Amino acid sequence: MPIIYDEARRCFHLYNARVSYILRLAAGSVPLHLYWGPRVRAIGDDLLTRLSRYTDETFSLHETPLDRLPQECPTFGMGDLREGMLHIVQADGAHALDLRYAGHQIAPGKPEIAGMPSARGDGAATLTLTLRDAYSGLTAELRYTVYEDVDILARSLRVVNGGDQAATIERAFSACVDFQRSDLSLLTLSGAWGRERQPYVRKLVPGEQGVSSVRGASSAIASPFMALLAPDANEEQGEVYAMALCYSGNFKATVNVDADWNPRAMIGIQPFGFSWNLAPGEAFETPEAYLCFSAEGLGGMSRTFHRFIRRYITSGKYARAARPLLVNNWEATYFDFDEDKLLALARTAKDVGIDLLVLDDGWFGRRDRDDSSLGDWTDDLRKLPHGLGGLSDRIHEMGLKFGLWVEPEMVSPDSDLYRAHPDWCIHAGGRMRVEARQQLVLDLSRADVRDYIVEAIGAAMERGKVDYVKWDMNRAINMSGSEKLPPERQKELGHRYILGVYEVMRRITSRFPQVLFESCASGGGRFDLAMMALMPQAWCSDDTDAWMRCRIQHGTSLVFPPSCMGAHVSASPNHQVGRSTPLATRAMVAMGGTYGYELDLTRLPQEELEQIAAFNRRVKALQPLLLYGDYYRLLSPFEGNECAFMSVSEDRGEAVVTHVTAQAQPFVQPGLLRLRGLNPDWDYRDEDSGRVYGGDELLYYGLPLKTAWGDYAGQQFHLMRVTD
Repeated sequence: MPIIYDEARRCFHLYNARVSYILRLAAGSVPLHLYWGPRVRAIGDDLLTRLSRYTDETFSLHETPLDRLPQECPTFGMGDLREGMLHIVQADGAHALDLRYAGHQIAPGKPEIAGMPSARGDGAATLTLTLRDAYSGLTAELRYTVYEDVDILARSLRVVNGGDQAATIERAFSACVDFQRSDLSLLTLSGAWGRERQPYVRKLVPGEQGVSSVRGASSAIASPFMALLAPDANEEQGEVYAMALCYSGNFKATVNVDADWNPRAMIGIQPFGFSWNLAPGEAFETPEAYLCFSAEGLGGMSRTFHRFIRRYITSGKYARAARPLLVNNWEATYFDFDEDKLLALARTAKDVGIDLLVLDDGWFGRRDRDDSSLGDWTDDLRKLPHGLGGLSDRIHEMGLKFGLWVEPEMVSPDSDLYRAHPDWCIHAGGRMRVEARQQLVLDLSRADVRDYIVEAIGAAMERGKVDYVKWDMNRAINMSGSEKLPPERQKELGHRYILGVYEVMRRITSRFPQVLFESCASGGGRFDLAMMALMPQAWCSDDTDAWMRCRIQHGTSLVFPPSCMGAHVSASPNHQVGRSTPLATRAMVAMGGTYGYELDLTRLPQEELEQIAAFNRRVKALQPLLLYGDYYRLLSPFEGNECAFMSVSEDRGEAVVTHVTAQAQPFVQPGLLRLRGLNPDWDYRDEDSGRVYGGDELLYYGLPLKTAWGDYAGQQFHLMRVTD
């Protein structure tokens, strides 16, 4: 089992073939972080002395300054002057929490996190380290899961009230690592609607830095992820220490650098606006955090996360399967559609090899604009005289699948649901009800609301005999109050809402296991690991402009594989930024994710329809490689005029390479693009041109590119190992 406890040295060594994580019980009581990095064979006395400044002989809980120690579970009020991982206010008003070692367990597998998505533990092993505060009876269970086949350490915290009085949790992070080096930089992913997950790197400085969300969701503003980079770290080399959180609500990823230039990195539920009342005998569990160490730069980190997500996060029928090519009617018709328009779109889609028609917003209630009917999940017979079922039957008769858009978490003030149940939305009594997009948020902390959503959405899916669901969530959430929670529990609403989302999604997805679910949040506003555990793909961004998607998909790919990224071909000029790009470029960029269309096929000339049919044949032939191959970022659109990326098969025998030039330049010689992931001893044939290249030539010299003709020109290469 890849966890060793050295009783003589009071050390725990968690490892696989490539990575080690070591912690030690100082004076047999306080768990200290000693090491996280490349695999070490064993913990010898010399290594232990070099890793730790304190031995049992020199360590005293009364005399040793805890704020100078690298702790595994730091708390405030007992000598550590930094912000801690856990903060609990006890019945007497005291904040002090004196956690000491009370035992441990090493076991195969991994426990689930109550009420929340988490990674599977097949073939893994878990250390549960129990710490106890003798005065209050509170215990903290630190859980560490190590995997043999991926360099990921899963961490979470479980707090149990073993005392006889209630306590209030004010802060409970999922993971904390105290580093003892001063040369690191911080990488985070930030942005906004239409430009989600843009990478930012800055040198760490004394004080606090990081990203967070108080928007009720993981958000487009910041992603629940951060990485600390060694000075030489880039795409191909250097040490990277990353943390990603399996959570969809308010979060915080923070690094606090102390006076000795030592960074403390923590990730977990956002403490602002949060508390949790813990009665005697009750337990509280944090979301799971995933720690990734890479000695092969950001590329190695990304491929580790990608493998981990594919093997241990996504599940169900579509976790490793081909995805249907779809066309969504939203940008084709917006709210202005009827059954005839949809059937015409479906017929053209069938002709060009598309598999699935998705009916987006506007099919229910009397929803002709975005200011009414959310919550009224009944068919609008003005637009669909035969209802969802009749439309679905006609779509299926054509040989297509049928998909449906829903936004279950919201309610319009102008709706039958709101008029019948005005108390069902999140609001503070007697205050203004805060609207956004002319909608309010249903209070999913309430069981009656959850039951209504499950039944209403389930009934619509059954009527429509749907094969795909796009689950949207289109506004930030101001957590102002719930009528069902007492005053002392109002700050639990944010977390209880997210637990409600998970429950509703689980009940519906388990009821329809054959349906492909895609999550969405006004684009990429809730793009996180927890969503991927419930639905295998997410809409990456409402911005479908090809060049902006190069940037968005580049940043997203730092953590998430292409199989999770919804990416579609849209109209030109683009509806979000007005930019015109060639159809071929739009298709090539969309092949970097789960492929589909957001345009009116019925208005395209025959020449473009023939191009689309050819792209669809190509995508279907290459989809296993595009979605599930090893992903390499070759050129960053944030660093120049070009973007390039490639997917390589696990056996390194096949690859697809995509290159885009933003602005064409005059009198420029054709460039060379150095590839990665291939075998230098093999030859590869470009299946489109027939030209053969040596793997060493492609890796060390480069793949010859064509000179860009026109702005936003794309080119793509399908390379196959020559075996004859």
